[in-house]
This record gives sequence, C-alpha cells and structure tokens, in this order.
Amino acid sequence: MDLFTPLTLRGTEMRNRVMVSPMCQYSCDLDGQATDWHLVHLGSLARGGAGIVMTEAAAVNPEGRISPHDLGIWNREHAEALAPVTEFVHEQGATSAIQLAHAGRKASTHRPFADESGPVRDETGWTPVGPTDEPYPHDDPHDVEALDQGGIEQVIEDFRRAAELSLEAGFDIAEVHGAHGYLLHEFYSPVTNTREDDYGGDYDGRTRLIREVTAAVREVWPDDKPVFVRLSATDWLPDRESWTVDDTVRLSQDLEEAGADLVDVSGGGIHPDQQVPQTGAHYQVPYAERVKHEADVPSGAVGKITTPQGADEVIRNERADLAILAREHLNDPHFTLHAAEELDRMDAVDVPDQYGRGF
Repeated sequence: MDLFTPLTLRGTEMRNRVMVSPMCQYSCDLDGQATDWHLVHLGSLARGGAGIVMTEAAAVNPEGRISPHDLGIWNREHAEALAPVTEFVHEQGATSAIQLAHAGRKASTHRPFADESGPVRDETGWTPVGPTDEPYPHDDPHDVEALDQGGIEQVIEDFRRAAELSLEAGFDIAEVHGAHGYLLHEFYSPVTNTREDDYGGDYDGRTRLIREVTAAVREVWPDDKPVFVRLSATDWLPDRESWTVDDTVRLSQDLEEAGADLVDVSGGGIHPDQQVPQTGAHYQVPYAERVKHEADVPSGAVGKITTPQGADEVIRNERADLAILAREHLNDPHFTLHAAEELDRMDAVDVPDQYGRGF
C-alpha cells in the first residue's frame, strides 16, 4: 500500500490517499456564497491530482462564520453556487468534500489579510455564541452569548440542514469541523466548557454535542457516502485540565458509533496560551497514528506534510489512511501529479491533456 493506493470508505472510492485540507479563503461576498475564486481554487486542486478536494469551513448558519467573508451552507442559494465546483471536481476524477462548521466564540473576526484584526465592531459583525459567555481572549474581546437548550438544538438542526444542502450541491463527503477552538471543540474541551447541565461537566456531557451533531449529519447522509470528523487531538495546555490525546482516542471510538467513517486529526486552537511542543515535519502524525491503531478508526494525518516521500511514508508505514496537506497545495496545486513523477507512479494518475507537455 502506498500514497496512490485507492481508499474506499462505505461505497465511495478515492483515487489516491492525498486530501486537500480545508483552508479558509475569506473570499465570499457578505452573504456567504461561493464565487469564481472557489471554482478556480478548488478546481485547480482537483486538476492537480488530489484524491479528495475539501472546501474551506462552510458555516451552517450566519453566526457560525469566522469572518463576514466566510463560506456558508445555510440556504439553497449557497448549494447552487457550490454545484459548479463539485461538478468540475468530479470531471477531474477527484472526490468532493465539504467541511461543515460553526466558529462559536471565535466568530465575527476580521479576515487575516484585512487592514484591521480581531473582532468586527461594525454593522457587518455579530455577537458570537459559545458553551458559556466567556469570550476568546483577544486583546479586545467580543461579548459572547451562552447557548441555551433551544440554541443547542438549533445548532444540531443547522448541521443537519447544511448536510442536506451539501448533498444537493453534489458533495461526496461531509466533514464535521470539531477542531481548532471552534464551537464543537469549545464544548468538548474542559478549558472552555464549564457548564453544569447535560452538555457540560464530565466527558459524556462535554462530548454530547459533537456526538449528536455527527449522528444528525449521518442521518441525512447517504449510506454509500462517508462522514468525516476533524478533531483537535490535544489542547496543548499541559499545565491545566484540558483535552488530551487519550481523550481523542476515546472520542474517536464514540464518533464511529455515531456514524463517523474517518477522523481527521489536527490539534490546538482552544486558547492562545497553548504550548506546541514542536512544529517540525509531521509533528501531528503521531496523533493520527494513535487514532488509527488504538481506537481502530480510519484516520487522516495533517501537519507539515510537505514532500511526496513524506506523504508516502505516512501511508506505507500505516500511520494514517490519508495524507492531508494544506499550505503545500497552495504552493503547488499539482502536488499529487508531481508526487507521482518523483515516486515513479505516473501509472496511477491522469495528467490532463491540456497539461501533458508539462509532464
């Protein structure tokens, strides 16, 4: 088995083990609709040979956006705007995926390349929500509204509806975003969830929301199509009670029971005081390896995987089932085709006729 061995989950076959990691583009109009940027950006990555091309985080409701310029999937117009993207991705032989997300208390911030940073204070912003009213510790933090029972139930319904709309748009894979300090991570981490009701307290209470969201997505997602969940394997906060890799192994098993087919394993994002032990090549791969072998759940590895040989090593040594690359795909949208050249696996890829002279 190597990087170019197809992967089949449920009835869906991915042509190879390379996945484009969700990368926010902050390039929508203020209504959350995809633009030509998304068609060209995601289409080029499919043309470049990746097995799975995943969108950026798509907010399941307006308040779930990280910034006012984020992608949305809360109405039919959003699905219609994304349909040409999935059609083109499929024409290139890739599997289309969408990440369903809610930014929680980290919502309503300026996009990274704006002139301002931090929370949005003008009429384009809004009041974020979270497990409590404790804000993310920006220098000048937003007020945050704690979700009540009705609000939690609405979030679950919003994820379900977003999955239905994603099907209408033609996506093959739905990923539940439960990482990087956003809403679902805020609920399962003891750093941010100090609730005393059924959605707080111990492990079972804190993980209830992400388990229920995953089950809701699975209910409306076809049996022959996979559901992924992205987790932060650790909060990287060793000096306080926080989320750990042991917790992630346990939750991965619970999420598989709820309907998840693969856990996309990342890390951190819950608090700016996080202490990342090292950030060298493949620094998060050991977390995905533990999920795969200890939880016995298919996993995807992310984090400074930048070379064909490195991506291939992750698969050959059975450390994960997918090699997930983010910034390297921005640097080289044809990463997978170039990897096939370097690894002597051109037999496993189809170079577009229009680009044949380049290979």
